[in-house]
Amino acid sequence: MGRKETIPIDRKMSVEELEKRIKTLEKDTRILKRLYFVRHRYNGDSVEEAASKVGVYKMVGYQWQDRWNEDGYDGLAPRFAGGKPAKLSGEKKERLRTILQERDDWTTEEVQKLIEKRFGIRFSQKHVRTILRQMGMKYSKPYPHDFRRPKDAEERLKKT
Repeated sequence: MGRKETIPIDRKMSVEELEKRIKTLEKDTRILKRLYFVRHRYNGDSVEEAASKVGVYKMVGYQWQDRWNEDGYDGLAPRFAGGKPAKLSGEKKERLRTILQERDDWTTEEVQKLIEKRFGIRFSQKHVRTILRQMGMKYSKPYPHDFRRPKDAEERLKKT
């Protein structure tokens, strides 16, 4: 058992209201888990015990409690940072799309070189395929053309 609690939990809402929120949020598991943590704290469990019961580390429990004490229910909502900004902005993707629509037989290597030449950004071929898929474009292996084949090969074949 841990030491005595030094940081109390604020009662931002009644136990009944807390239970009501828990029942309405059965599908949103992130907030639900945090509300269970708060309920365990309301019932007298230490931060360490409450965190253990909901399956998180003690430090996460302290973070949740701090957010609860500062902002109440709204503080329990996950805060996503948004991630790293894309190297190829939406405007640049649109310009790339118009360039690619001029022809319909691009290879991923050609698209990779085009992006590097026009926008100064080096992507792997795998990422180029991902970008093309995000833009709604399809890609496939090009059909091999024999350079020795005559232009009127179909006509010659029909004659024989």
